Amino acid sequence: QVQLAESGGGLVQAGGSLRLSCAASGRTFSRYSMGWFRQAPGKEREFVATISMSGATRYYADSVKGRFTISRDNVKSIMYLQMASLNAEDTAVYYCAARTFSTATSAQSYEYWGQGTQVTVSS
Repeated sequence: QVQLAESGGGLVQAGGSLRLSCAASGRTFSRYSMGWFRQAPGKEREFVATISMSGATRYYADSVKGRFTISRDNVKSIMYLQMASLNAEDTAVYYCAARTFSTATSAQSYEYWGQGTQVTVSS
């Protein structure tokens, strides 16, 4: 199995940027499709972005398209989420997740999860 650990969260002003990282350990990172999800207080966990094993295929939620960029470094076993033009609606705990097959947008499809990192956007 693979272990995941997010970092990079924090407090940022509206319009600002942050880069989240997800470090993987355990089994070969390149064997997993990866995803970012987020959960705001009182809301269900929602899909943010996903990236294929090679990094060639990426999908984004409509709410973040054009503002967020998902990427991965299979040599370093790290996935990133570059976030720009942040607004209050982006405030949430952000989770990275891994699955052994193709990319997916459903949280139930992912087998492994990190503990999450808090992102707070002040207006």
